[in-house]
Amino acid sequence: QVQLVESGGGSVQAGGSLRLSCAASGYTYSSYCMGWFRQAPGKEREGVAAIYTGGGSTYYADSVKGRFTISQGNAKNTLYLQMNSLKPEDTAMYYCAADLTGEGDWSYWGQGTQVTVSS
Repeated sequence: QVQLVESGGGSVQAGGSLRLSCAASGYTYSSYCMGWFRQAPGKEREGVAAIYTGGGSTYYADSVKGRFTISQGNAKNTLYLQMNSLKPEDTAMYYCAADLTGEGDWSYWGQGTQVTVSS
């Protein structure tokens, strides 16, 4: 049973930083995609950042480029999202997700962690 558990959300003032963590378990694939998504009230869910564990290539949404950094822990079963220079528009529920096929099939999701940025 694949499980993803996020942590690290919270409230911060604009310009501040937070680091989200996602602990993954229940699978043995060596190469797959993991990513962070977010959903603000009344808005559609959007992809924030993703990483391919096989080669380390990354993807960032334009809105977070240069401010957010996605990375993996040494054991590759932990995913991080370092968020700097946070803006009020970054306020959302952030979700960790896994695509074990590498084909855009984000089948596994965490429960989410709330990030609130005040101006």
